[in-house]
Amino acid sequence: MDIGFLTACLPKCSFGDVIDFASKEGFNTLELACWPRKNERDFSSSTIDAVKLDKAEAEVIKNQCKERDVEISCLTYCDNMLDPDKNVRDARIEHLKKVIESADLLNVGIVSCFIGRDKNRKLKENLPVFEDVFKPVVKFADGKGVKIAVENCPMPGWQFEGLVGQIGFAPFMWDEMFSRIPDANFGLNFDPSHLHWLGIDYIQCVKDYKDRIFHVHAKDTEIISENIQNLGIVMAHHGGWWRYRMPGLGEIDWSRFISTLQEYDYDHVLSIEHEDPVWSGNDEKIKQGLKLGLKYLKQFII
Repeated sequence: MDIGFLTACLPKCSFGDVIDFASKEGFNTLELACWPRKNERDFSSSTIDAVKLDKAEAEVIKNQCKERDVEISCLTYCDNMLDPDKNVRDARIEHLKKVIESADLLNVGIVSCFIGRDKNRKLKENLPVFEDVFKPVVKFADGKGVKIAVENCPMPGWQFEGLVGQIGFAPFMWDEMFSRIPDANFGLNFDPSHLHWLGIDYIQCVKDYKDRIFHVHAKDTEIISENIQNLGIVMAHHGGWWRYRMPGLGEIDWSRFISTLQEYDYDHVLSIEHEDPVWSGNDEKIKQGLKLGLKYLKQFII
């Protein structure tokens, strides 16, 4: 099992800068952020330009990876793919297809994304829209030899206060999604940090969805219990009664989690998703946080 990180945390760094840092510090893999170059979403960046990537540039990137002994584990573009505005939705799906084509050029087998949500529809009313939008995407990806891995963040308050902004966030919705799109190349970019604050047993989820776990995010969750008295659990925004931390600085049982992944034959990558407010603010602090996460996780990897 390898350890890498999602490059969205370093939006000002070029691919060359990021891979040099990764190689120097002992990361084996990179999960490349592939949002559009013009993008205002938080926790996003564009380490490579999926729209302009061609065979020649892809060869340059692959050679850089080979020289530094760092592999690309996944290309990631997470946005609301079910936006109620059809023009916005179509533009995002078109970009997702560009990311899939880039994965093909780079010989990367996984693309990670969100499903999103139409905020004007109830949760399960989104499922027919999801099916219409994603069936062609999954088939397109399969034709390129690429798997689609849904990141399971609930995105609370993303579109409206208190509203789950992303339908692919919990097992009862995963079951609905996989029943509608049972294709073998459709699964999860599994992140235990979201499940923990939701009160869902992430260990049991590994056992139940082992065949659908294509990629794993390494992010921890700290529960700020003293804030629950004032806020209650319904106000579930990041930094309210919980916050994301680097692995080892929250409540995830990493030893048991990694052991369970290994027991159920997951042997790909743990990709650190850096959203820790303590280790943010500038590139040096962000890199220090990544190094702390790597140091902590390495003790569990044989």
